[in-house]
Amino acid sequence: MLTVAGSDSGGGAGIQADLKTMLALGTHGMSVIAAVTAQNSVGVQGYWELPPEAVRAQLDSVLGDIGAQAVKTGMLASPVLVETVAEVLAGLDAPVVVDPVGVSKHGDSLLAPEAVETVKSRLLPTATVVTPNLWEVEQLTGVKVEGEDDLRRAADAVLALGPRWALIKGGHLPGEAVDLLTDGTTEHRYHAERLDNRHTHGTGCTLASAIASYLALGETIPDAVRQAKAYVTGAIANGFPLGAGIGPVDHAWHWRADKN
Repeated sequence: MLTVAGSDSGGGAGIQADLKTMLALGTHGMSVIAAVTAQNSVGVQGYWELPPEAVRAQLDSVLGDIGAQAVKTGMLASPVLVETVAEVLAGLDAPVVVDPVGVSKHGDSLLAPEAVETVKSRLLPTATVVTPNLWEVEQLTGVKVEGEDDLRRAADAVLALGPRWALIKGGHLPGEAVDLLTDGTTEHRYHAERLDNRHTHGTGCTLASAIASYLALGETIPDAVRQAKAYVTGAIANGFPLGAGIGPVDHAWHWRADKN
C-alpha cells in the first residue's frame, strides 16, 4: 500500500493516519511525503511543500523496487506536485484512491487555488475512486449539495472530470451520515448513524486509506467502500480528546474491541 500525501505533525490525519489505517487493516504501508505541516488539534500553523524532484524520487524508489497493490493520494498542495504525482499514477497498473484534500478539519486551506484546475484535469482522470466531501465537491464542480437528493447530481459532475467511480461523502448533511458511490451506471448508498463525537480529525484520510487497503486485499469497489465506512464509523465512535481542540479518530478501535 502506498500513500502520497502530507505529514501531520499531530498524528491525526495525513501520512500518519494513512499508515495507521493500513496497518490496522492488515496491509504494509509505504509513504511518499509531498508536504510537511505544522499541525495540532487546534489547526494548521503552516505547511511546506517538498520539491517535486524529491516527490518524484520517492515515487520512483518505492514503485521501481517494491511496487504497490493500491495507492492513496491526499494533500498535494500545488500544481507542480499534482502534475508530478499524476504523471506517475497515469502509468500505474493498480487501483488509485484520490482524496482531493482542499481544506483541513479546522478550515485551513491545504490546496493552492491555482492547483484546483490541475487536480481536475490531471489527477482525477487517474482515479479509480475519488472521495470528495461536500466542500470539495463544490470546489471541484461548483455543485452545492444541500440535501441527500443532491448527491447524485454532485457525483455525476465529479464523474465528468474522469474518475471511474465517485464517492460523495454526505457526512456534513443533517440526519444520517449517507455516502453515495456510483460509476454513472450503478449506484450504492451507505448509511450510518450520526455520532455525537467532535473528535473526528483524520476521517477523510482514514476512509480513503481504508478503501485503498480493502482494494489491495482484493475486494470489489462497492465492498471496499462498505467495509471502509464501517471501519471509519467505529473509529469515529471511539475518537478521543487530544490537545485543546479536535481530537483524532481511533485507528486501533477494533483491536481494543477484540480484547474486550
